[in-house]
Amino acid sequence: MVKHSKGYRTRSRSLLRKNPRERGAIPPLSRLMYEYKPGDYVVIKINSSVHAGMPHRRYQGKVGRIIGKRGRAYEISVKVGSKEKILIVRPEHLFPFNVNKG
Repeated sequence: MVKHSKGYRTRSRSLLRKNPRERGAIPPLSRLMYEYKPGDYVVIKINSSVHAGMPHRRYQGKVGRIIGKRGRAYEISVKVGSKEKILIVRPEHLFPFNVNKG
């Protein structure tokens, strides 16, 4: 028997799947050019067609707070259980989170 591979995207077939109309599409420019400020809340929504700056699949759908900027990417503080994690994520995988609407 061959050992089960435990790669970065393992068990993410349905999680990172795109709808047929979205397939192959790059994110809109308005989403890439959005400027986040430290203290802003964002939702991590992984765009599977962009591999650069992609967070681990365990953070898909999590809400985090912007700490700062590092190059083109943003440093995000995410609470996982009782721990605070700091992720470096590119804007292709981020959405603004409206605190009032959710």
